[in-house]
This record gives sequence, C-alpha cells and structure tokens, in this order.
Amino acid sequence: QVQLVESGGGLVQAGGSLRLSCAASGRTFSRYAMGWFRQAPGKEREFVAAISWSGSTNYADSVKGRFTISRDNAKNTLYLQMNALKPEDTAVYYCRLLGYWGQGTQVTVSA
Repeated sequence: QVQLVESGGGLVQAGGSLRLSCAASGRTFSRYAMGWFRQAPGKEREFVAAISWSGSTNYADSVKGRFTISRDNAKNTLYLQMNALKPEDTAVYYCRLLGYWGQGTQVTVSA
C-alpha cells in the first residue's frame, strides 16, 4: 500500500514562491517515476511536472522556467519548487506514484 502526503501549500502573492513536498511510503521510492498534477476549481486535473527514477525531468509548458521538480530518494520525498507564481497557478496540487494519489495541498496565488 502506497501512501503519499503532500505539504507546503498556502496563500502567496503573485511573484512569490512556495515549495511543495510529498512524503512517500510503502514502496521502494527510488525505482519509480513520480509526478505533480494540479486541479483548479471547475477544471480537470492537469499534469505539472514529472521526474524519472534517474532524475530526468519534464514540465508542462505553463510552468517551464518557473517550477522545478526534484526528489530525495534517501528521504522518500518529492519536491516542487514554485517561483514567480501567478494567479492562474491557483489549484490543489497532488503528487502521484504509480496509480496512487496524495490528498492534495491547496496553493492560492493572489493578484
């Protein structure tokens, strides 16, 4: 059974930064790719960023150059550093490992 617990969300002004964390348990974390997704009110959940077991990354066009995904395999933790935040980044952010999702963490960016 995989458990994922996100943290680090909050309210920030446009242009600010937040760092999200996702603590994983129940699997050998380092063997798998992981990703961040987000869901804004009234919209479908969308891909944000992913990182492979070897550290290769890819990003949605909307966050390229502003967000950085990383992982610490020793701590079984996934991160998302978010800089230059925009109001349109407001959403609940979820991490994903295999077919499992965390409970999400709310990010709200005020104009």
